[in-house]
Amino acid sequence: MDIVYFNVIDICIAVIIDWIVGDPYWFPHPIIYIGKFIKFLEKKFRSVSKEEKNLKVYGGFIVIIVAFTSFIVPYLTLKISNVIPIVYHVVNVIIIWTTIACKCLKQEAKKVYTSLENNDIEDARIKLSYIVGRETKSLSKDEIIRADVETVAENASDGVIAPLFYAMLGGAPLAMMYKGINTMDSMLGYLTKEYKNIGFFPAKVDDLANLIPARITGILMCIMAPVVKGNIIQSLKILKRDRKNHKSPNCAYPEAATAGAMRVQLGGTNTYFGEVIYKPTIGDKIKKLTKEHIVESIKLMYASEILMILIYVITVNIYIYLNFYR
Repeated sequence: MDIVYFNVIDICIAVIIDWIVGDPYWFPHPIIYIGKFIKFLEKKFRSVSKEEKNLKVYGGFIVIIVAFTSFIVPYLTLKISNVIPIVYHVVNVIIIWTTIACKCLKQEAKKVYTSLENNDIEDARIKLSYIVGRETKSLSKDEIIRADVETVAENASDGVIAPLFYAMLGGAPLAMMYKGINTMDSMLGYLTKEYKNIGFFPAKVDDLANLIPARITGILMCIMAPVVKGNIIQSLKILKRDRKNHKSPNCAYPEAATAGAMRVQLGGTNTYFGEVIYKPTIGDKIKKLTKEHIVESIKLMYASEILMILIYVITVNIYIYLNFYR
């Protein structure tokens, strides 16, 4: 009971720290080192691969190595720190905090908004390029807004709800393992010629890891649609209709929920590393996308996170009551 109860407290504290502090640039963030490790493995395996098709197998090795390392390092760190309970909880909170990116996503998305507010399209393209995989150098104002809203919607799942989901299930080690898998997909999981082989398994494993969190995110967003003056039922209808309008089996869930809640249209054609990737649209164009929808999508992300925490706290308290106090 104590483990479950204290995990709830640790997660809530980690979320509050993220709201206040975010991801400070001075902090040695674990994801930076995971990214460097992935880059090292990619370079190493590419150098020993004689045929392009072998890269698919090496991509599988990268998944195993990174997932194991991302889990075992925080697991052993917590195991060692468990000698002093207060140290254990401090370390647990810090690790969970580093897996959540709500404030960071808000700040980066708002930078694009601010550039648009100042009518600086070129700066908006540059700021956007830091948080999306698509090419931004020739995007129009409308395309910049769409890309910014889409990345907030998608990362509300990848960067907020999913790590919280895994932290709730298995604490900091499982949350960090998820971040390792998600970082692999962000770096390798593209459909382009350069990455389609080495990124095959990273993309597939990330799809599997996000299967439940993406659907939870979509439902949470629909429930919180009134926060952005949306309708819960209509949002759910758009979610159900357009949930498969994406090459990824997961991305369309939060994007469809966001589009439905704000009554806008997302999706469409994007360019990645010089290759044009055609995607279907998501949502109905009841309202024209404006820069204000960037702010609205951020509100929806925070509201969804709060709802998930509330559901988690209530569920754990009911579980504890039914199993220990009846």
